[in-house]
Formats: sequence, structure tokens, C-alpha cells
Amino acid sequence: MSISHAPPDPDVVAKSPAPEATPAHCDTDSVGRPELVRLVPSSTRRTRVPRWLRRTSGPVLLLILWQLLSSTGVLTRDVLASPGTIARVAGDLVSDGSLPDAMGVSLQRVALGLLFGVVVGTGLALVSGLFRVGEDLVDASVQMLRTVPFVGLIPLFIIWFGIGEAPKIAIITLGVSFPLYLNVYAGIRGVDAQLIEAGESLGLSRRGLVRHVVLPGALPGALTGLRYSLGISWLALVFAEQINADAGIGFLMVQARDFLRTDVIVVCLIVYAFLGLLADFVVRTLERLLLQWRPTFTGR
Repeated sequence: MSISHAPPDPDVVAKSPAPEATPAHCDTDSVGRPELVRLVPSSTRRTRVPRWLRRTSGPVLLLILWQLLSSTGVLTRDVLASPGTIARVAGDLVSDGSLPDAMGVSLQRVALGLLFGVVVGTGLALVSGLFRVGEDLVDASVQMLRTVPFVGLIPLFIIWFGIGEAPKIAIITLGVSFPLYLNVYAGIRGVDAQLIEAGESLGLSRRGLVRHVVLPGALPGALTGLRYSLGISWLALVFAEQINADAGIGFLMVQARDFLRTDVIVVCLIVYAFLGLLADFVVRTLERLLLQWRPTFTGR
């Protein structure tokens, strides 16, 4: 048995198709030089929907369902007014000036209570977080007071401050102080000890450590506490404006309750919700501006 080593037929070789080039993983420009291609994670290759559309789809679907239930008679006017009726009533309240005036009074109360609460809560947290003696003197008392419902202190505030603006602002101040205290205190005590040692090795004084290491490290916790405090401030305002109020959003709600006006009550609740959302947006903007140095996961 012999194996033939004859050369291949040239016609067969000429007719055989040339092998196709394997596609490269990079593009080439007009000159033929390779170009870098940006790699896109598979999790981001799906069709993107505008974020504003995704965030508004939930409330819009809820309004549609609400309107359908009202139109079919499942929700009667006495139980809950329809969105169309509420929009018309809101327009009437805005046109006669009662709603803007009430919003101005309520915003003033929240602003004063929030200002005093930030000063009190942050000051106590600094004393308790920066000094061991301050922690021994302050922390136990604050922990006991924060477990007492601030709503239960309304009768005492009325006795102490009367029925004017003072008890209303005191209730908001008390509700705002504790979340700020807890978060600022946790932020101070959560600073990495190695950063403190590095600052000391670089020759920073105690004041320099507090200014350049401790306070920047506690800033994320402080802003988180501010977001909590803003939410509680609107909750405290609802209770505060039940104390013999003659103006404000809570005063409108009390009047609407007496006359069984569910549409006005819902309008006031929507105003509370939008004011709270606006306040939260302001704090989140501050977080983006002040915490640019902190890399975070923003979701996929």
C-alpha cells in the first residue's frame, strides 16, 4: 500500500473559496488603524425608558384607578371625592387665596421649628459625639426623652406656652431634634479610627481633626438625619395645627372636618405630601453637591 504525494490540482485550488476573515473585536478607521470600542454591560443594553416617565407612572395609574372607582360608584362622594372634584376644589381654594395663605403660615411654622430643631439636635450630638464626658451627661437623657411620644407632650406645652404659636413650634422642634441627634452622633462615632490616626500623624490638632476628618465623615449621616427630620416636621405640623389654630393647612382641615368636606381634606393632604416631597428634593440636591467625593452605588 502506497501513499501518493502528487501535487493538488490547480483548478481545484483556484475554485475553492478563500477562508473568511474572523471578525475582530475592534473597529478600524478609514486608514485601517484599530479603534477602541466601548464595552457596554449587558445589564444596561436594554431599552431605556426616561426616568421621569417611570417615576410618574405609579401616581398616574393610581389616579386613573381612583377616577374609575369614583365614576363607577364604588367610591361615593361622602367617602372620598373624585380626582376631578378635588382638582376643581383646589382651584377654588387657590383663586380665593385661602390655600396660599395657609401654606405660607404652615411653611413659616415648619421653618422655625426646623431651624431650632437643627440647632438643638446637632449641638447635642456634637457634645455627645466629640467628648466622652458629654456623652455621659447628654446621651442617656436624650435616649429617654426620644422614647416619649412628642404628641403626648402637647397638653404640657399648652400649659407651659399657652395656645399661641409657641407650642406649635415647640412640638416641631422636639420632633426634629431626635432624628438629627441620632444620625449626627452615629456619623461622628462611625468615623474610621485609622483616619484619626493618619490625621494625628500628619500633625493635625484636635480642632483640625474635627474640622477636616470628623465633620466631613459625619456629613452623610447628618444629611440622612435631616431627611428624616423633614418628614417628621410635617407630621408634627399636622398635630401642632390642631392646637387652637386660626390659620394654616391644619386649620383648613379642621374646618373641612366639621363640614364633612372630604375634598378639602384631600387637597390639604396632597399639599402636605408635595411640600414634603419638595423638601426631600432639596436635601437630596444638597447630598449630590456636598458628597461628590463619596462614590456610591446608584442602582442598575
